[in-house]
Amino acid sequence: MTSAPKTSWRITGDEVVGCNCAWGCPCQFNALPTRGNCDSVVAVLIREGHFGDIRLEGVRVGAMVSFPGALHEGNGTAQWIIDSTTTPEQRRAVNAITSGNQGGLMFGILSAICPSVNEPLIAPISFECDRETRVAHLRIPGIFELHTEPIKNPVTGEEHRARIVLPDGFEYKEAEIGNSVSLRATRPAPLTYEYSGTYAQLNAFDWSNA
Repeated sequence: MTSAPKTSWRITGDEVVGCNCAWGCPCQFNALPTRGNCDSVVAVLIREGHFGDIRLEGVRVGAMVSFPGALHEGNGTAQWIIDSTTTPEQRRAVNAITSGNQGGLMFGILSAICPSVNEPLIAPISFECDRETRVAHLRIPGIFELHTEPIKNPVTGEEHRARIVLPDGFEYKEAEIGNSVSLRATRPAPLTYEYSGTYAQLNAFDWSNA
């Protein structure tokens, strides 16, 4: 029995992540999360991309995830949000990619560790990101908000710059690390949480099923 053929896809662009871990996030190094569980919000802006013949430039996608323990232990809950300016064809493409059924390491892993996935939401996504300054503003009304800034010296207030470099990383190769000034998710439990002064990352991404 042969599996159904997969549609070729690739997306590149900017990603912003905020979670409940301390700066540096132990999960980036296969360690246990700071608080024993993982709550996170994510948004991406696709600069270039396609799913078969469907173009995905300019598409914005958000996600909320919650894990009762470490990510590698699974049992996660995920909620995908697709920007309301997308076309029906683009929404079908994004749903196909994020399902993990079309291949690609990033979403294959996510689908494996998130057995509970809510129906995708369609909503306006505000995405502002300046990776160089570590400043980002994400907002999906009634769903989640994330505001980041540089990590600052607690005595002098001077900006502190740090990066994580993962040459073999499947999510990113290099990420700027910032501070989640405010992170709030307002969906039904377990996707309801609020944090401040926690981990944030701003990075370029290049994902595909090639």
